[in-house]
Amino acid sequence: MHAARLPWTTLAPQQYASLRSITESLTQSTLGRRLVELIQTRVSQINGCAFCVDMHVRDARQAGEPWNRINLLSVWRETTLFSARETAALSWAESLTRLPDGYDDRKAEFEMLQASFNAQEIVELSWVIASINAWNRMAIGMHMPVADKPIE
Repeated sequence: MHAARLPWTTLAPQQYASLRSITESLTQSTLGRRLVELIQTRVSQINGCAFCVDMHVRDARQAGEPWNRINLLSVWRETTLFSARETAALSWAESLTRLPDGYDDRKAEFEMLQASFNAQEIVELSWVIASINAWNRMAIGMHMPVADKPIE
């Protein structure tokens, strides 16, 4: 296991606390904890953030997410295990995380969202995606170590 590059949470405590506050408020949102954890896990997979993938898989399990769905999250389009609501959220998460991959207006993904989410939920979901992307960049940039401990 490697060490973190800098003690970033203590060097910029106000910014760390602000991002943490946003994240904590979103876990209490109308989206539900399981969906929030699925989105945070998927975005972390895309970004290659080992620390965040590990953390959010653990949190997803704690929230009751079954192993088969966690194991297939990276290939969610190839399964029928995720609801229309979840697939709309995952599609939106991937679209907002992979911004350079498509310079369109994301109309199709947004229309999928509107079929399953109200306006408040769409904004909350977008904040989940924005905040986990910020966490991923900090954890990757600061070289956050992953503890070698079993899940369950």
